[in-house]
Amino acid sequence: MEHRRELARLCRCAADRPRRQLVLAVLVSVWSLSWVLGQAYGSPSPVDVVRAPVAWAGLPTGWLEAASGWLEGRSGFLAITAGLLWAMTTTRRQGSALLGWLAVMLAAESVGYGAVHRALLTLGVFLGAVVLASLLGRRAFVVDRIALVPKDVLRAAATAVALSAVVPLVAPGLAVAGLLRPYVTRPPVRRVVEVNIRTRNGVGNIAERSPVPVPRSSE
Repeated sequence: MEHRRELARLCRCAADRPRRQLVLAVLVSVWSLSWVLGQAYGSPSPVDVVRAPVAWAGLPTGWLEAASGWLEGRSGFLAITAGLLWAMTTTRRQGSALLGWLAVMLAAESVGYGAVHRALLTLGVFLGAVVLASLLGRRAFVVDRIALVPKDVLRAAATAVALSAVVPLVAPGLAVAGLLRPYVTRPPVRRVVEVNIRTRNGVGNIAERSPVPVPRSSE
């Protein structure tokens, strides 16, 4: 149950972004998911995925072909950069996950779908090294200096992996949530109400708080 709540929290965090970053997240999600799913139908490159709708709209595609030709053979190293960007991802710094996927897409113009494998390998090696370092210098708590606590390291690693992996699912997730929202009944919002308690010397300060359900207003 705790793992489910944590996963649900991370999914909410993935959609809880500034408006501009959310728009970018949707664009990256559509592009990356189309490319990943397209591997089962001819293995198109990321630029090919963009070229199809651009050509359908009757717009020039020469600039896309030029960009693909320039990236070929030059962008493979970006897969390693993508893995490190994914490792930097936190609930408050989710932009690195988006940049990581953009780096993967650019790297794929040189090494194909292997860019994802290289990025995941880089992420795994980095996280493994940090976890090992935390185990070698195991500390139960931090006293007077910065330290790597194994439990905190594992939690941060799980957060980085989850928020990076969910990027391609942001667009379909928002679409499904928007479609179902009018039909879903939500539980009442719980508001904290201050309660005075009586002490031996009379009525003391506020000493406890009790959650009281408040009906949700209809939309």
